[in-house]
Formats: sequence, structure tokens, C-alpha cells
Amino acid sequence: MSSDNPQRSAVNRREFLGRSAQRAAGVAVGVVGLTATASAAVASVSAQDRVRVGVIGVRNQGKLLAGELARLQDVEIRSLCDVDESQFAPALHAVVDAGQKAPAIERDFRRLLDDPGIDAVVIATPDHWHARMTSLACQAGKDVYVESPATHFIAEGPEMMAAAQRFNRVVQVGLQQRSGAHFLSAIDFLRSGRLGHVKLAKAWIVHRRKSIGHKPDCEQPSNVDYAQWLGPAPERPFNQNRFHFNWRWCWDFGGGELAHWGVHMLDVARWGLDVDLPHRVSAVGGKYGFNDDQETPDTLSVQYAFEQKSILWEHRLWSSHGIEGRSSGVSFHGDRGTLVVDRGGWKVYDCAESVTADSSDLQSAHLRNFVDCVRNRQTPAADLQIGHAAATLCHLGNIAYRVGHEVKFDPQLLNFGSDNDANALLVNSRAIVS
Repeated sequence: MSSDNPQRSAVNRREFLGRSAQRAAGVAVGVVGLTATASAAVASVSAQDRVRVGVIGVRNQGKLLAGELARLQDVEIRSLCDVDESQFAPALHAVVDAGQKAPAIERDFRRLLDDPGIDAVVIATPDHWHARMTSLACQAGKDVYVESPATHFIAEGPEMMAAAQRFNRVVQVGLQQRSGAHFLSAIDFLRSGRLGHVKLAKAWIVHRRKSIGHKPDCEQPSNVDYAQWLGPAPERPFNQNRFHFNWRWCWDFGGGELAHWGVHMLDVARWGLDVDLPHRVSAVGGKYGFNDDQETPDTLSVQYAFEQKSILWEHRLWSSHGIEGRSSGVSFHGDRGTLVVDRGGWKVYDCAESVTADSSDLQSAHLRNFVDCVRNRQTPAADLQIGHAAATLCHLGNIAYRVGHEVKFDPQLLNFGSDNDANALLVNSRAIVS
């Protein structure tokens, strides 16, 4: 396939790939001995029947997903890709420890898209790469599992959905709650009417994060292809506080805690209330706890207004006393009772019935659903339409916070009416709000 060049580096492509291959070979030597200890579990499924997967971005979540997928007998992890060489060894160990041979490693994600031996890719990169990489993967004929939030800007959602539809691709978004048995049973309970009319949902995350402090810009590490890491984002000097993990606190690359944890809990709230997108959004907050390089707020409250229903969001990153006794979760308030759900289970309060449910598997169930849909071409549990809506709630909350006033949103027109500041943030993905 022919894809647009995401790099700003002047390095010749052939030279770059050649050096990457040499370095990759060096990393592979460190795990070659492990392959001999891999179990023969996958041998029970013929090579022709396995879904062959490439994982792009193998630090933290990407490594976890590679290991979980490697445990599925009908999946082969064919390639791992990252712009940081130091991430290969742990990811290779995760795959081999799960019972598979060490996969190939690449520095340039386009090599995975060009590989006819790969059926699907997992995208676990920073948020600013999700949309473009997903669209390019669909164009290359690959099915996609993309981490949440699916988008970095609202306007990216329709573009991704158009690409998936045009090339007939399965795209699953990493909203694991959609495949969790206890979340499904909680939604069933809400749908049963036993809580009465449910008009309000609250979602939150409350915990103590550490300050990232202040760090100066510096030279990029020799083992990192920073130009490719930046990709579609604005060019900025390398800084450790805008790189691994901390990129999410910088507007150019992430959406703060609202897009990090909020996308999961807000998706559950939207799902339970059976609403689509809000027509009014207001937000207040700021950096109340930390004096550091973070650009996104450590304290934020957002109110989403739907037709006759509301969702309230709150996060505090400098406190440990959660809401409803839970550090993160969603509560649904009806005129006959309240249901509170988190990843540990759910419980009904102030209701004629006393009903509870324990936690269930989320991650492996969600990956299982994705692999099954790759095979049967059915719609996955968290398709792009769901992922786009969940991410849009996060983006709208951040936009309302950044413009400093209520935002009126018309999802049918995908614009903000006459609100020029908010409209600029939607249409011009790189607009800076003063």
C-alpha cells in the first residue's frame, strides 16, 4: 500500500529500516532462548486457522494486550512495533511467556500494514496517532483493535468510520466494560425498569497521582525515533514530561484524565442511560493540586445535558476519598433506587430488591470478542460508533473547560453553531485557546 509519510526525519527510508532491522535483531537475540520454553498450546490450531496480529505500541497496555492475545490458541502474534527500542524485550517476554514463539519486531508501523501475512493490528499508541493509524490500517485491509479513546479530536470519528465502512473492516475500541459480564448484567437491570425512571448518571475517578514536576527540553534518546512518535502532532522538542505515559497530560497528544479514565466510565454512563450525544456541556476545574508541567486539569467537573437526562463527571487527582465509597465508577439514579457499578461489581441501593453482582473478566473477554468478529465479520461489542461517541463526551468536556463557558453541541451537524471558539477546536484540530 501507499501511505502518507508521518515522519519529519530526513533519514532515508531504506537506511532507517536497515538500522532498525539490525537493532531489532540484537533485541531478538536476548529472547531467542525463551522460545524453546514456549508451550505447544497454539499447535492445536493450524497456522492457516489463526488470526495473525501485529501490535503497534508495546509499552504498558500494548505489552498487556500482546500477552493476552498470545494466550488465545487461534491467534498468532506475528509482529511487534514500537518507536522505542527499549520496549521490545519486555513485550517479547510477554508473548513468549504466553506460549508463543518470539515474533518479529519493527520500528516503522507501515511495515506491519504492508505485511500480507498480518490480518489485524492492535493500536496502543498515544492518542494523537489513533485515528490516522486506524484509517491507514483499514486502507491496508487490516482489522483493527484500537485503544481508547478512539479519537483525539471529534472530527476524526466520522473519518475513521468512513474508512472502516469503505474497506469493510472490523474495528474494536478498547472499552473493555462492553464485554464484561457484570457490566452487561448491570445494564440489563437498568433496562428492566426495576429502578424506575433513571434520569441521572454520575461518573468519576478519584485518586492520588504524583506530580510530574518540571523538566527541561532535551535531546531525544538515541534508541527513540521521536519524529515518528510525533507523527501528526505539532513539532515540539523532546521532553521526558511529554513522552512515556506523561504525554496524556499534554493537549497535543492526549486529553488528560477525562480521556484517560473518563472515556471508560462515561461510556458506561451513556450506555446505561441509553443516550447518544449531549446538546449542552459545561465544565469547571483547573490545576488545583499540582504545580508542574501538566497542561490538563487535575480537578474537573463536567455536566452533560441530554433530552430529559444528565450525566455528571468528576475527577480529583490529589485526593483518595472516592464517591459512593469507590475510587472510580458510575452511579445510576432512578426514582425507585440507585445502582452503582465499577470494575469490581455492582450493587443496588434504596430499592425494594437487594441485588449485587461480582466482578467479571473484561480484557480477555473483549479481545475474544474482537477475534471472533474478525472471523465472522460481525459487529464487535465496542465498534467505532460507540468508541467515537464515548471519546466525543471527553472532548466536549475538555472543550467546555478550555473555552471557559457552556458549549452548545449539535451532533447532527457536527458543529457548535455560532460558538466560534468551540467550533475552532472541533474543526481545526490544532487550534490554541487563549
